[in-house]
Amino acid sequence: MGTLAETLQKRRAEWYRLEKLTDQLGTGSLKGVAGTQIAELSELYRSACADLAMEEQYRLSPEISIYLHGLVAKAHNTLYRSRKFQYSEWFDIVFRIAPQQIFRDRCVHISAILFFGLFSLSAFLAYNEVSFPGFAEKLIGDEAIDQMETMYSSIELNSDSSRSIEMNMTMVSFYIMHNTGIGLKCFALGPLIIPGLITTAFNAAYLGAVFGYMARPGVEGGDNFLNFVTAHGAFELTAIALAAAAGLRIGSGWLFTGGLTRVASMQLRGKEAVPVMAVSAVLFFLAALTEGLISPTNLPYLFKACWAMFSSVLLMFYFVVLGYPTEQSGATG
Repeated sequence: MGTLAETLQKRRAEWYRLEKLTDQLGTGSLKGVAGTQIAELSELYRSACADLAMEEQYRLSPEISIYLHGLVAKAHNTLYRSRKFQYSEWFDIVFRIAPQQIFRDRCVHISAILFFGLFSLSAFLAYNEVSFPGFAEKLIGDEAIDQMETMYSSIELNSDSSRSIEMNMTMVSFYIMHNTGIGLKCFALGPLIIPGLITTAFNAAYLGAVFGYMARPGVEGGDNFLNFVTAHGAFELTAIALAAAAGLRIGSGWLFTGGLTRVASMQLRGKEAVPVMAVSAVLFFLAALTEGLISPTNLPYLFKACWAMFSSVLLMFYFVVLGYPTEQSGATG
């Protein structure tokens, strides 16, 4: 370890040279810059990346970690920000790196098990009125149940042509705000760990009880409820679980620092939470789009059920098939 520390100490001169070079070149276009400067910048950047990888492996000083992270990011912006949009790189990020990172994220595992486990259990208990009498009524509340039954019994599903495009887009915007409100609450409380887990658990149990109660035979408005929520349920529920996982991932930074300062650790975990939250945002958008354009229509229930199955298969493909570790991901992860 002493030899390694001495080696890094000797590399400080290169770090300072890289910092000076990035300050000189800035983040604009590299047109007109001498080829020797670009070659030097590239070489110093690669060396700094190697130093950073070595620092993370051997857990050296937190100050070195923070400095190197900032230096590498700054040099990366100088080298690559002036390039045209790289479709191949973004495709690799979206369809390989992000799903594989989400697949192996322990916070995603915890949030998914907690949310969908409690959702399923609560739905089962609420549906089985004979075996578990009063469960749904106590959890949801009699007033809320009366409101749901009245609302969904009075819903009239619209034909595709009965609403204008403007009205459809208005409803999509409303559902985006409504749906993301739940997810943002789970995300915002996630860094506090216990409050985040409690909020996620409560939302899972509450939503599960609503689904279970409204699915009971003979419940007023039950058929309309299922007709309305089936199409967008997969996207919406998965988005909530991912939002909770992103918050929990940030919270793990101050709980498990790995030798870094709490601030540096939370910054690092915050970067790891970005793909999770980004996918959650996309799913909230898809749920709102479905809820505004498909769910309220009088399309056959078979179509909505098929859309729900298609959505579920799409999610399984992204998170499991694309996310499953490969030899390449193991070598570069």
